[in-house]
Amino acid sequence: MKRERIEELSELINKRGKMTLEQLEEYFPKVSQMTLRRDLFQLEEEGKIIRIRGGALSVKDVQKTSGEPYVKKTALHTDEKIAIAQKAAMLVDEGTSIFIDGGSTALYFAKELPDMKCNVFTNGIAVAQELAQKKNVTVNLLGGLLIKDNLSTASPLAAQYFADTNFELAIISASAFTPESGFSCGAQVEADLLRFVRKKAKFVYMMLDSSKIGKIMPYTFARPEDINVLITDEAFPQSLKDQFKEKDIVVM
Repeated sequence: MKRERIEELSELINKRGKMTLEQLEEYFPKVSQMTLRRDLFQLEEEGKIIRIRGGALSVKDVQKTSGEPYVKKTALHTDEKIAIAQKAAMLVDEGTSIFIDGGSTALYFAKELPDMKCNVFTNGIAVAQELAQKKNVTVNLLGGLLIKDNLSTASPLAAQYFADTNFELAIISASAFTPESGFSCGAQVEADLLRFVRKKAKFVYMMLDSSKIGKIMPYTFARPEDINVLITDEAFPQSLKDQFKEKDIVVM
């Protein structure tokens, strides 16, 4: 009986792509929320779903567009990424023009962004697909070299693409950060793009979960003084928060 329920649960999430606990409770009215949570833990251990705050994502659904490396990144530190994404989504007003990168935290941001009129530029393929499901969001996808690790694109021609376009916010998720090396990523062409984007934007919001602290990637694209807002999780060290605040950077 338990295995049948778990298989049914897995099939349901695969069909829908994403489901909340409240939705699952509606489908299984005789099953307690605690039992459903245990079932989700088991399905995650079997590699069939990715648990997120308040629900679950289908691994198959994510793999359709992202492939295994991106799925693995998406599945790491999910609670922290979702908390950060929710904070970031609250900062976007209707009618705003924004740039969103292609990182895994950016994908959660795309999921949390309300379906409202706004103009989005992104180099993230999975991000663009998620936003395409929102009726009122206009999506502009950049072309260029495909960076398979985070399923994003980047091109030396990005400066030409952005020459006559405007966006108020750049919402970026860094792969690594140290106070000495700043915010860094793994590809030169991606660093060039992000460097151009943060100079173009009026305001730069950096999404950074605490697991990225102390890591260094080959290419630095920004330093603390280049951003306006740092959006992070509860485990982010207070001493580092204070360093950002000393530079008049808002820390959330």
